[in-house]
Amino acid sequence: MHSFSEQCLDMARSMLAQNLESIQPDGTVLPANGEQSRPDEPGHIACALGEFYRVTGETTLKGHDLVDLAARCVTAQMFTEPPAENGLAYAALGLLCFGPSKERNPVWERLVEETQVRIDKALLHRSDYDNHWQAFNVAKAVARFSFGLSKKDETSRLIERLCDRINQTSSAGFFDDATHGFGGNFNLYGAWSFVFIRSALQLHANSGVRDRKLPTLRTYAEKYIKMMPDLVRPDGLGWAFGRAAGAYGQMHCISLILQGLRDGWIPDDQKVKYFDLLRRLFMFFYETYLDQEHGFLDLRDDERTAYAHHTTRMANFDAARYLCQWSRLAKTVQMPPGAPRLDPPKTSGRFVIFDKSNRKEQGLFLYRDSESGLHLQIPLISSGTTLTADSLAFPHCPGIFDWPNNIYAPVMLPELTFGDLVTLPAFYGKNCVTGLGLRNSFYFRYEQPELITTKEEFAKNLGSVKVQWNFAGSKVSSEFAYTVKQQVTLTKFRYAIAIAAPHSKYRVSTGLTLGPQGHRCSVAKDDFQATWQETEVVSADPTYRTNYGKIHYLQNLVRDHPLIMRPGHVYRLVVNFEPDIVHTDS
Repeated sequence: MHSFSEQCLDMARSMLAQNLESIQPDGTVLPANGEQSRPDEPGHIACALGEFYRVTGETTLKGHDLVDLAARCVTAQMFTEPPAENGLAYAALGLLCFGPSKERNPVWERLVEETQVRIDKALLHRSDYDNHWQAFNVAKAVARFSFGLSKKDETSRLIERLCDRINQTSSAGFFDDATHGFGGNFNLYGAWSFVFIRSALQLHANSGVRDRKLPTLRTYAEKYIKMMPDLVRPDGLGWAFGRAAGAYGQMHCISLILQGLRDGWIPDDQKVKYFDLLRRLFMFFYETYLDQEHGFLDLRDDERTAYAHHTTRMANFDAARYLCQWSRLAKTVQMPPGAPRLDPPKTSGRFVIFDKSNRKEQGLFLYRDSESGLHLQIPLISSGTTLTADSLAFPHCPGIFDWPNNIYAPVMLPELTFGDLVTLPAFYGKNCVTGLGLRNSFYFRYEQPELITTKEEFAKNLGSVKVQWNFAGSKVSSEFAYTVKQQVTLTKFRYAIAIAAPHSKYRVSTGLTLGPQGHRCSVAKDDFQATWQETEVVSADPTYRTNYGKIHYLQNLVRDHPLIMRPGHVYRLVVNFEPDIVHTDS
């Protein structure tokens, strides 16, 4: 792992060198072309500089004084109005990386007294959160105690509060990032929360607190670690659904596995498997997001985009921070002796339960076909406060089944509109079941006793739907069976398919893409009597991009005139796919 450690550090140097010029004299950041700066960016930068110092001990890079730059960024973050608590937490950890004692911390010594007082007040302030922002409170508590700004350590209490809320919102112990409403927004920020808190604990001045809280964290973080073998695709694609996937979907998964290996959370007989996952995740990250000619992270361009709130500057400094952490962690992780012996991949289907209650069931269905390489993720989760296609309940498989990032479209799902109510068979289910069907096929099915709207509100006494996905090799079939409780007029029906292409430059050689025959989609049954619209060409529209490439075509199945739906009758839509799967550079 030593060469991996050195490779990570080289990449971190390159990324920082390419982006240090963007730090302004007042500690704010000059945004990349066409982007707006975020109020928490100085904190992210300070943390990245701190991690670089921590792993190298170097205070200069390409003629830049890193201590001075860190002091400027910390100052800028402390005086940001209104305060950005996420930035404050990152800035505090960055400061802590330069040394836990104020008297021997070179950055602290550069700060004027007004800034030092401001830090004390900012770390004392504590808001209460039900989502991933609670992790920032933990980091602030770690920094406040470790710097000696308080004799009372709140770290343990805040971690326990975070875990209590996980137990309240998930029967299976997964992190619900929803702040209000329907609940069940199980996204990438769950994995991030444990990575961030674990990194903060490593900086805690009292190692006893870290040792006491690690078993608590393990209870929850281990659930995400155990998902990884079924989640990571053969080409190395990691977390691919929900907001903030893409580059961060790779980085958080890599960090989680490395931390698990360092802390002994992965059994010895499983380490070979996880080292292989690590290798694949890193190579996908390296080949898909790194401009290898100039050495910086390329998040968005003419062909692809990213989560709207993630700026290019922030992503570059975050990536540099992670690379420094990976470099340090890799030195502590011992590769098992002997040549790795990996079992050949098997065709499998698995439903990971996130939450199961009387009101709703939510989870993630994972399917992979060993022969074709098809690897799907179907999330049955809330989309949170903003509805986008990223978290809808269809097979997420970049390169084969794609979707537009950051915007909404009913991808591979029927959207039924009844007057002002727009319903979608997503967000939640009841009686979720997965199992083996005929001829070694797999199925995943669930019901919605009450239809749910795109605002994630139950449409009471309107109707119900039963959903079944079938998987046989590379063949995918979906069936939606609707019944209504009383006569009602369906005003519009819509169903969409997106056809995309991998990035022309940033792609892995083993990645999946559609061959010339495409999806080979066929509608086996359509009781809504919808018709395919003329193919919509969106190649030139910057709105239709993914984390991985450009969407070129949208195909819409539409009925735009009323249909009177009657009780006692089942209205079915059955759509089959047999995608022509090839590898990008084959």
